[in-house]
Amino acid sequence: MTSSAPSIESVETRLIRIPLTRPWGADVTDIQVVAVAVRDADGGEGHGFSWTPSIGGAAVKALLDVDLIPAALGRPADPSIWIDLWHHVHEAGGGGITTIALAGLDLALWDLRARRAGTSVTDLIGRRHTRLPVYGSGVNLHYSLDELVAQAERWVAAGFGAIKMKVGSPDLARDLERVAAVRAVLGPDRRLLVDANQRWDLDTATRAVEALAAHGIGWIEEPLRADDLAGYRELASRLAPLGVPIAAGENLHTVHRFRDFLDAGALQVVQPNIIRVGGVTPFLEIAELARQRGVELAPHLLPELSAQLAYTLPETVWIEDVEDAGFASLGALVTPTGVTVADGRVAGGPDTGLGLRFA
Repeated sequence: MTSSAPSIESVETRLIRIPLTRPWGADVTDIQVVAVAVRDADGGEGHGFSWTPSIGGAAVKALLDVDLIPAALGRPADPSIWIDLWHHVHEAGGGGITTIALAGLDLALWDLRARRAGTSVTDLIGRRHTRLPVYGSGVNLHYSLDELVAQAERWVAAGFGAIKMKVGSPDLARDLERVAAVRAVLGPDRRLLVDANQRWDLDTATRAVEALAAHGIGWIEEPLRADDLAGYRELASRLAPLGVPIAAGENLHTVHRFRDFLDAGALQVVQPNIIRVGGVTPFLEIAELARQRGVELAPHLLPELSAQLAYTLPETVWIEDVEDAGFASLGALVTPTGVTVADGRVAGGPDTGLGLRFA
């Protein structure tokens, strides 16, 4: 397909700040998106984006403008150029800013490829699902107990079969009180996931998970710094008797790093963020790796994008939906994607492309 694709004629980028309806903390009141528009020599147009919650948006845009776009111009307007572009920017880092920037181009090229074929990216890859389960997710460690309970009650009323909450308070007793309160709202049958956002060291994580396990937690997410492979390997050994899976991956950026963690037996749930790993192209490779290793895949954030790709996977995966943080609900899109969440399920999507064009 690459040889027959017209060449990339131009690429435009825009840095957009989108205010959050529910701030993720005192210092995270908006998210940053770099909108990317690719035009090919035949007049076709594709739209993608790079994303970073609070830090680095200007750097991502600069890397696109100064290094990636000049290397992409004149190449085939097809996502198969991803690996060459990754090699081109690898000296600046195998992942992180480089892969986040690459995602904007990759998504735009997938959008363009699907539009050229007159179909959605989901159907271009190959649809296997029309609906998937969703878990309600909250950036809520700063919420009062009453606010947290009220959020859990909203999720139950909305039909969610699983929810995720933050832990990692300086005082473990506070975490235990909050987890117990949420479990009481959920009852015994809904899945309760907890996310420490890299706040613990190894011994603290061990003590915390041993205590939290009494409340039937479905996984512990990012208990340690994301790049501490040795720590994760040791923690997995310590937690094995408890049967609490370790989840991580939102801050791993390449298939090679995911493979390192899986080879070490450090993770039971992998959570690639489609933007942070570099787009659709590497996400599909990471999903295949998870499948080969028999671990659970749970895409991180961005349900309007994650669901479209999860529909193509053989297995059923849970989609994360942070309360009131969808691009459409924040008024950030030209038109809604058609991806909807109701009764604890995600369904729908665009007729053509990815449908993610920012206003």
